[in-house]
Amino acid sequence: MTTSSPYRARYWQQLADGRFQCDLCPRHCRLHPGQRAFCFVREADADGVVLSTWGKSTGFCVDPIEKKPLNHFLPGTPVLSFGTAGCNLGCRFCQNWDISKSREVARASDLATPDGIARAALAAGARSVAFTYNDPVIWAEYAIDTAIACHERGVRTVAVTAGYITELARGDFFAHIDAANVDLKAFSDGFYRKLCFAELAPVLETLDWLVNETPVWVEITTLLIPGHNDDEAELHALCAWIAEHLGPDVPLHFSAFHPDFKMLEVPRTPALTLARARRIARRHGLRYVYTGNVHDHEGDATRCPSCDALLIGRDWYELLTWNLDAEGRCPSCHAVIPGVFEPRPGAWGARRQPVRVVG
Repeated sequence: MTTSSPYRARYWQQLADGRFQCDLCPRHCRLHPGQRAFCFVREADADGVVLSTWGKSTGFCVDPIEKKPLNHFLPGTPVLSFGTAGCNLGCRFCQNWDISKSREVARASDLATPDGIARAALAAGARSVAFTYNDPVIWAEYAIDTAIACHERGVRTVAVTAGYITELARGDFFAHIDAANVDLKAFSDGFYRKLCFAELAPVLETLDWLVNETPVWVEITTLLIPGHNDDEAELHALCAWIAEHLGPDVPLHFSAFHPDFKMLEVPRTPALTLARARRIARRHGLRYVYTGNVHDHEGDATRCPSCDALLIGRDWYELLTWNLDAEGRCPSCHAVIPGVFEPRPGAWGARRQPVRVVG
């Protein structure tokens, strides 16, 4: 496969009227030759559907794993992050809109093969590669090929995704993913329809399947937007669903919104709103609830749910305290803390380091 030739996409079928239906995500875009799907990077030609961004990226950077955010997956370690262009959601509040809403495939101008990315991760000292910035679901074939190359070299893989994927495709995609942060935008179908041009149900199905039927380590992020998804009743419903369907051990991150893209008139999320959401989640029995995009040492901390001992202290993306024992247990009461931990944490810190991938 060369990056200059069209990549024949998977997950499509030809309809009786001659159009090609993409079955990768719940939109099921139906395309005549020459048309692009909603995500913009999958398009139809005379022979079916192609992925226009295979082997193309908007750039590479080594980040702290906590930035994804993942707090229970190899804490303190560096992750090589990259994305492409486009998205299969239309979030009016997108905070990576220059990438995810790009209508120019040329925006993804850095050429990189899966093996080149795996080699670059090793050279940079990254313990994992993250498919992020825009949703990797829309470039699933490229992500799968890269994940396979990473696993062959002992590098783990992370997907940062909205979980908007069909049952047909999700098994292939997540079979090669070690950890995922799923962006649960809200707990209202009205919110998804009005502000994301999508639906809530497929996301909940993905979460339920991931947590209960796969070995993928899963954490959830909800960006709280004042006046749109921070209502107390909705937060209670969201947390109750997680507790009932996913269990108390799935980490939940509440992040602060800042005005962006097409919601510049909405104010920033007050820290008090995040603290209230965290209290609600803990009342529903969720054991690991974090706050993001604000300074909040308590909201950053991992505590033992049995004895309340401080196990991991953080300041944004910097680890301040490490009290887990070599087997990932609380040293005070020996409770096992769920996650993917090693005897010692990484020491990457909060650095952000651009990386050039060759080949």
